[in-house]
Amino acid sequence: MREKQQKQLPLMEPASDHPQQIELEAISKIIDNTPTICDYVLQDLNRGKIIKRRTGANGMSADQILRAAIVMRLFEFTYEQLAFHIYDSRCLRRFCRIGFADKGFRKSALNANIKRISEETWEAIFRDLLGHAKDEKIEKGRKVRIDCTVVESNIHNPLDSAQLWDCVRVLTRLLKKARDKFGAQIIFSDHQRVAKRRMIGIQYAKNSKQRQPLYEDLLKYTRKIIGYARKAEGILEQHSSHIQSFELLDEIKHYTALSEQVYDQTYRRVIQDEIVPAHQKVVSIFEEHTDIIIKDKRDTHYGHKICLTGGASNLILDCVVLEGNPADTELVEQMLDRQEQIYGRYPLKVALDGGFASKDNLLKAKKRKIKDVCFAKKRGLKETDMCRSEYVYKKLRRFRAGIESGISWLKRSFGLTRCTWKGFDSFKCYVLASVVAANLLTMARKKLAAAV
Repeated sequence: MREKQQKQLPLMEPASDHPQQIELEAISKIIDNTPTICDYVLQDLNRGKIIKRRTGANGMSADQILRAAIVMRLFEFTYEQLAFHIYDSRCLRRFCRIGFADKGFRKSALNANIKRISEETWEAIFRDLLGHAKDEKIEKGRKVRIDCTVVESNIHNPLDSAQLWDCVRVLTRLLKKARDKFGAQIIFSDHQRVAKRRMIGIQYAKNSKQRQPLYEDLLKYTRKIIGYARKAEGILEQHSSHIQSFELLDEIKHYTALSEQVYDQTYRRVIQDEIVPAHQKVVSIFEEHTDIIIKDKRDTHYGHKICLTGGASNLILDCVVLEGNPADTELVEQMLDRQEQIYGRYPLKVALDGGFASKDNLLKAKKRKIKDVCFAKKRGLKETDMCRSEYVYKKLRRFRAGIESGISWLKRSFGLTRCTWKGFDSFKCYVLASVVAANLLTMARKKLAAAV
């Protein structure tokens, strides 16, 4: 059974007076003063575990895992870099509560443990830290600013030809694995070389007339490999009693279904010259949850839209990862109600980006007894309808601009430009972990500034 914290803290070298060390010590005190957050992590670690072993290593404690995850997001480390720096850095070993006599942890152990922290746990940690900020009078939640941004998935440019090539090579790899297990029963031809040549030819073609026959050829080989995969499914279903064959069958079914969807959308667009709606498209067979986000009718992003609420203290007070590409005007009511859930009351003043502006949203905000509502663009609304005076409107409009710098900071310093974790659940955990790390650093700096 895992432990919340080590029963006895390991021997550690004394803290230095380096500014980064001082900030980490301040973050460490905040974690220690909010003990419930380690309880949440411990529940995730012990979920499904009934038998308590008397032998073997205990593994990482909940406190160590949480601290390692925060270090990872604070410094934008990969798991390999995280393992090295925790082993090599006296400052990080002290923060993660790893003594100088310990060897540290391998990247596989760090990966397995950090990925066990669920989205619900990160959300609970996020809200408990906001409660701590409220108790310490860092943030009251009375004046907020709301804006949206996009976090991209870790995928290549989703060209139709590149996606068809992905389908061919992934299905071929899985079919080779199946053939190694079941021998001559799995029959297929390897079309990877010719499919890759067609893909490269399409990308270097000068016009659609040159691309058309290359696309037809690439679609033909994709259709063949999908047919081989469907036949292999029938053979593997006969051996489904084996655990390994069941897992392989599930993987082949998954990628075959996605390959059929990629084939269908490419055939409709290229051969039939049809406009395929965004919600019917797959932009990656590896990150199939990825949405197509078009911002301001000019920039196209592939990832997920997130809606952020910021406070006067520069803390992020709320973060929602959205599915699809809902209009900003549809999000106002949801984001305001979430503030009521977090603080037990609605804010007095709200500043929002121009995309949220509408007469209906203004009425919804006023019904919630919000005194001043500022939309960055008026959209036909009067300043005095939104706020008590023109002076208050202009002040709130300037205040709203602060969320832009906050989003920029999250993207530059905490990796919110692109999510490197795989799967939609991990995507949401990645975003929330980054926001938690940013809030901890902001709170630590506020406390250090107040102590000077």
